[in-house]
Amino acid sequence: MSYTAPLLPQTVIDRAKKLNTTLISDAMGCTGSMHYTVKPVAPSMRVVGTALTVDLRAGDNLFLHQGIYCGSEGYVLVADGKGHTENAYLGELMAGAAKAIGLEGIVIDGFVRDKEMLGEIGLPIFAKGFIPNGPFKDGPGAINIPISCAGVAVQPGDLIVGDEDGVIVVPRDRIEEALRKAENKLEYEEKRLQTIANYAEKRKLGNADGVNIAPPWLEAKIKEFGF
Repeated sequence: MSYTAPLLPQTVIDRAKKLNTTLISDAMGCTGSMHYTVKPVAPSMRVVGTALTVDLRAGDNLFLHQGIYCGSEGYVLVADGKGHTENAYLGELMAGAAKAIGLEGIVIDGFVRDKEMLGEIGLPIFAKGFIPNGPFKDGPGAINIPISCAGVAVQPGDLIVGDEDGVIVVPRDRIEEALRKAENKLEYEEKRLQTIANYAEKRKLGNADGVNIAPPWLEAKIKEFGF
């Protein structure tokens, strides 16, 4: 029997869904991202949810199977596959089962297979690549313990956010601070984009003389280097 961390509040999930991985990483001091090779298996896949962790023996998916059936709506299965690249950890059947059960998605430090079907199933899956070779099913493994996945520590119950840029992990005790800072950054970026768009329009009309759209922080920073 394994312990499943409580789901994060829906208010947290709703706030995170309005953000992206880059904003959240910036909010955490440009940290928290898994290795750059962990990417969605099909375009536009995005996942937000509570971490359900699985530790695997390299090339073996016995406990990944069990982890799927320990899951439910709201959880993202995060598996430490040890970066193994000789066998796929899952394919069409497991992805279909995970979607039927209601899992929000799967993140795995390793390879998967059945690329075309994974895209059609539509369950957000993030992995390092694809290979036809299937996995072993002998164990050992563990469910809902602290793991390391693609270079980032993951605790059961952490916030997981994945999109086209990759996957980021927000420790449960840092979620409120990270979301608040990311929301502030989003507001700043929206204003900057509007400023840039306004300048572009003025330049087209020949009215941009004397207008400076450099960000306010740049002048002080660059002066440190005598520029």
